[in-house]
Amino acid sequence: MTTAMWIREQDVVDTVDLPAAIDAVEAALRSAARGTAHCMEKTHVAWGDGHTLHAIGAIDDAAGLVATKTWAHTGGGATPLLVVWDVEAGLLLAIIEAFALGQLRTGAMTGVAARWLAPTDATSAALIGTGKQGAAQLAAMAEARALDVVSVYSPNGARRHAFVERAQAERWPFEVREAESVEDAVAGAHIVTTATRATQPFVHAGSVEAGTLVNAVGAITPERAELTPDLVARCDLVVADSPTAAARLASELRGRDDVVGLDSVVAGEKVRPPAQLTVFKAMGIGLADLAIGRLVLERCRADGRGANIDHPQRAAPRLRAGDGQGDTR
Repeated sequence: MTTAMWIREQDVVDTVDLPAAIDAVEAALRSAARGTAHCMEKTHVAWGDGHTLHAIGAIDDAAGLVATKTWAHTGGGATPLLVVWDVEAGLLLAIIEAFALGQLRTGAMTGVAARWLAPTDATSAALIGTGKQGAAQLAAMAEARALDVVSVYSPNGARRHAFVERAQAERWPFEVREAESVEDAVAGAHIVTTATRATQPFVHAGSVEAGTLVNAVGAITPERAELTPDLVARCDLVVADSPTAAARLASELRGRDDVVGLDSVVAGEKVRPPAQLTVFKAMGIGLADLAIGRLVLERCRADGRGANIDHPQRAAPRLRAGDGQGDTR
């Protein structure tokens, strides 16, 4: 292989949809449960006014791929990139622009969680948060269960109204309604998804009915929180895509030492008990990015998509001032 590939956002969008991403992530979790795929622990550093630098990664032995994704999340936005290498030679295979891929990955992970953890007869859902993850989270809940209604709330009334109008224009086979408060949104909901940047918790135990699945997506760094301590204490089952990352970075789960990995659930090692409150904590794992990136790479190769780029070529460093460029002494 003489060249690697640069895969742009539009190629990602054109080759993979959310249902395919959910299936890919579920398959990757099964591989993790079998011990043939492994995640790098998520790392991050914060600076300034809430800016964060992140890195996650994974190895898929069966696929022969290793990947890492990194991004700086700032008030001005982010430009995440997924870098994929061959697992044996470390050869660069692809650099994938990963904003859309990241939305698919997070939606796919909560979609898998809802498949396995939501009440089987769930017909109503609530979405709290109408930012970058909102649309994918709505679609993930809809993919997992046959819904009749989704209630949407965010504190920004104009953004909330615009989100609901866009969702209604998509003609989903269920009602999308605008809620006036968090309590209004979650009342009677069988699935509740929170996707915000809140630093103060806002979903209380008394607001959520028994049997509900709460997908907590937004609070992935210690200064953030969406769930109140009384809600977390009420849960009989707490699941995370990465229990170790949740223990380090999810302050809202502090005190819970019984968090179950979603890979164990998918592998059938943990069955959801009936009529109890369940939280799924989505921290973000590199294995999900790799699973979708693998699918994108395979389909782009098959369709002739992506731009070829040269493999990096080694050059000797200049070790002394005045050395000639390229001097290999």
